[in-house]
Amino acid sequence: MSYFGTIYAEDIPHRAKAVYMYLKDRANRSGTCWPGINTIAKDLHLSRSTVKRALGDLTRRGFIKKEPCYRENGSNSSNLYSVQKIKP
Repeated sequence: MSYFGTIYAEDIPHRAKAVYMYLKDRANRSGTCWPGINTIAKDLHLSRSTVKRALGDLTRRGFIKKEPCYRENGSNSSNLYSVQKIKP
């Protein structure tokens, strides 16, 4: 079974599956990436609200960890996402 076979079987909304696969595809070897919500929404043809809901779904279920990042001046930057391994 492919890596994504386990996410297909999970009882989560389709939006969350799409965003999970997007993050996994863009993650580095350590499983982290930091795309902005606007970038995810544009690339997946979803609204910002849908992406935010999907990220919430994934965070609550433990599929990703989200860490806020800040610029030197203290303003928000893109979050750091850590894609967690899914147990089959």
